[in-house]
Amino acid sequence: MKNDLQKLITIFEAMTDGVCIVNQDYTIEFMNSVMVSNFCDGVGTKCYKTLEKRMEICTHCEAARVFNGETLHQELYNKGTGKFYNIVEIPLENEDGTTSKVSIFRDISPKKRQEEQLKASEQEFRRLFEHVGCGVFISSKEGKFLDVNHALLDMLGYSNKEEFLDIDIAHDLYLRPEERQKFVEIIEREGRVIDLEVEFKKKDGTPIPVLLTGHVRYDQEGNVIGYEGINVDQTQRKQMEREIRETNDFLNNIIHSSPNPIMAADMKGTIILWNRAAEENLGYKTDDVVGKLNITKVYPEGMAKKVMRMLRAGDSDRQGRIKFYPVVYVKQDGSITEGNLSASIVYDENHNEVASVGIFTDLKERLEMERRLKTTQEQLLQSEKLAAMGRLTSQIAHELNNPLYGIMNTLELMKSEISPDNNRRKLLEMALSETVRLSELLRKMLTFSKPDQKEKQPVDINTILDEILLLHEKQFRENNIDFSLAFSDGLDSVYASKNQLRQVFLNIFKNAGDAMPDGGTLKVKTSVEDGEIAIEISDTGAGIKKENINKIFDAFFTTKSSVKGVGLGLSVCYGFIIEHGGDIKVDSKEGVGTNFTITLPVYRHPQ
Repeated sequence: MKNDLQKLITIFEAMTDGVCIVNQDYTIEFMNSVMVSNFCDGVGTKCYKTLEKRMEICTHCEAARVFNGETLHQELYNKGTGKFYNIVEIPLENEDGTTSKVSIFRDISPKKRQEEQLKASEQEFRRLFEHVGCGVFISSKEGKFLDVNHALLDMLGYSNKEEFLDIDIAHDLYLRPEERQKFVEIIEREGRVIDLEVEFKKKDGTPIPVLLTGHVRYDQEGNVIGYEGINVDQTQRKQMEREIRETNDFLNNIIHSSPNPIMAADMKGTIILWNRAAEENLGYKTDDVVGKLNITKVYPEGMAKKVMRMLRAGDSDRQGRIKFYPVVYVKQDGSITEGNLSASIVYDENHNEVASVGIFTDLKERLEMERRLKTTQEQLLQSEKLAAMGRLTSQIAHELNNPLYGIMNTLELMKSEISPDNNRRKLLEMALSETVRLSELLRKMLTFSKPDQKEKQPVDINTILDEILLLHEKQFRENNIDFSLAFSDGLDSVYASKNQLRQVFLNIFKNAGDAMPDGGTLKVKTSVEDGEIAIEISDTGAGIKKENINKIFDAFFTTKSSVKGVGLGLSVCYGFIIEHGGDIKVDSKEGVGTNFTITLPVYRHPQ
């Protein structure tokens, strides 16, 4: 019997699994070398102390069943070794009639780790499958879905997965079944499909654009058994493309509907944009110039290069842009058209020059306005002279009237004292007659000197200012004078003579221009407060000396040379404003600028 036990121990030592023998007193009687290496040598100790590091019998211990003759199989995790074991426990009858148990410990930790990793991978894949933002599918070759994620169901308007798996892909999913056949042909020929644009239909029949990517699934023999891949909803992208296309169309419409010629050229000078106004103004058809004609052909010799040098050198308000630069263009028939050019260089995201674009303003109408403005200014100058003459005449007439009436009364008294037959009486009558004639002449002069009663009507101050500034725009631009306009919206009307108000504003603008010979800023602001409309006109010119502030509204006072004026403009303006029930004030600082504030009562409609 001893030989049999020795053979058994030899067999246990040769095993790669750990083996230990425990008697009914839970004392370890034997441990093979594998068991010792895992748990240390514990022969003669209690099994729960050596194997489980406990001070009492394990709560999960099944030794009693083994001692009663059962063979047990179980998987346990041992905290001491940090390993999983597959344990087989077998009863062993001893010579003395007692029973021990043989426990065989097989380390299954690597297997457990692989299982856990595989389980984690499967869970991760399932989580990715279910939570990825695009629709994921697995389908059979015959045209049925085998599995899909919720994103695909949501995309296509299905709430029941079983219902969706039952549909026929070609006829129930594709808007055009032939696109399914195209997909099958490509994927089986090439093994995959990348970004194929197709149109599906939702459950309610609504079309939905989709970007389809997939590859084939093979069986063990290499036969195609189905397809799997992703479907990306392209609705937003298509919407963005449509909006971008509509925006481009809108911008093109703006460019081609512009009343001013707009043209652009690449950096070699080849024309790449030519709108309808350019066609009409310069005579070249778009099809004849875009991509075919160099921009230098529509400029006089050397002008195009000069413009580009200005753009690059920063001769304008900032580098890469010029505004209102006077140029001439050569029409297709060889004639010349004159105008202003506003141009800029177009840069890419790396600030490299890619093109130049220009907007041309034809000055034909502007020049006509300037001629009318010049005529108006000449008329105003003449009006100033006539007004001055009228006031002078009025003053003279008033001064002469009193002594004339005295002379007339004296002559009448003298005549009553002389007989009608006396020759001296006739001389007195002749003197009296000439005096009366002189008095009548003075009366007519007084009538002539009265200011014209212009027809008054409700007028919009903003409109009058806008019209006058439009006439002065080119002149101010050429003199480097910038505008700063702040017109109050919804401004009430005033009851006034349009012509007289025009004369007032023209005079003040002209004075402002004369005060800024080297350029500056003209600010015009309108507002309403407490039933009065205020017009503020300020310049950054030379200003008015302190000693002259109180004299500027006096007739014949001027700080200009005799060539430029006679000093009647502001006095006439003051008279017009006072006549309209308003007021005009001035605030000026020498070397800083001048500010005129004109107030006029708001027009109230008769009840």
